[in-house]
Amino acid sequence: MRTVAVLGAGSWGTALAVHLGRTGHDVRLWGRDRSLVDDTEARRANAVYLPDVTLPARVSVTHSLETALDGTDLVVVAIPSHGCRAVLRAAAPHVFNGAVLVSATKGLEGGTLLRMSEVIEQEVGAHPVVVLSGPSFASEVAQQLPTAVLAASSNRAATELVQAEFRGPYFRLYGSDDVAGVEIGGALKNIIAIAAGVVEGLGLGHNALAALITRGLAEVTRLACAAGGHRETLSGLSGLGDLVLTCTGTLSRNRHVGFELARGRSLDEILASMKMIAEGVRTTGAALALGARYDVELPITTQMAEVLAGRTDVRTAIDALMLRRQRAEAESQGSIG
Repeated sequence: MRTVAVLGAGSWGTALAVHLGRTGHDVRLWGRDRSLVDDTEARRANAVYLPDVTLPARVSVTHSLETALDGTDLVVVAIPSHGCRAVLRAAAPHVFNGAVLVSATKGLEGGTLLRMSEVIEQEVGAHPVVVLSGPSFASEVAQQLPTAVLAASSNRAATELVQAEFRGPYFRLYGSDDVAGVEIGGALKNIIAIAAGVVEGLGLGHNALAALITRGLAEVTRLACAAGGHRETLSGLSGLGDLVLTCTGTLSRNRHVGFELARGRSLDEILASMKMIAEGVRTTGAALALGARYDVELPITTQMAEVLAGRTDVRTAIDALMLRRQRAEAESQGSIG
């Protein structure tokens, strides 16, 4: 068994820490918020994000990066995308030589348009990086419900290490070397989920939702392939699997944002009422910029960007998608959906 550092004491970081502790690892869960860390250590539960899940005895909680990382050879990064670089920069001097880093964050960095594994590589340097992605609500992992995810890396030994160390009776990992495809799929599915919430909130029916998910998958696939990903990856766990879960699951934060927008609430009001981050809100602008870089048009993402910016309303956005010029279903990679 290993000593593992988990950076990020939100729902996903806490769930992964609990899971790794149950499998026998000594886990150090790091959080930025000292009061949350102290309360979680005292209660042996994260009252804000996973109140009904008890931390295993092997999980300790700390607000010191140095303490969390001291001597650990497996580091899990579960920090919201907008805060990832700053934490990694502070953590880098304490990362053990030869440690494997696991990126459990789904998103794109604003401005640079970098995927999270690329941010890790820039800030921490020459360490193997493995991306953990796929259909996985944190609370269900914490409740030991069956879950299958993907571990993706260009380093096969690192992929196999993560598969071995993270596996459990209810947690199964498949391997992949398509890092770009896995990360683009994980980031953009959150945007499509906002649109799915809009469709459901407007009461547009199952036909519309099925069409939205299918065309959303086509949109995500076009961009992933343009960025160097493999088409087959997007039909797997980190593409179709994650998309279906996030678009239909009642625990989906991004779907919740779209649903509430359809009910007429403002984005600021919705976000202020949420304890957890809806990554799709921040990812939308970066995804559009990435699409422009690769000359890939993203019609669903474009309409959600207009809605999130307050430049159009949800009904007009849906009408704009439905009234687009009709075309063949299977067209070239750079075409619009």
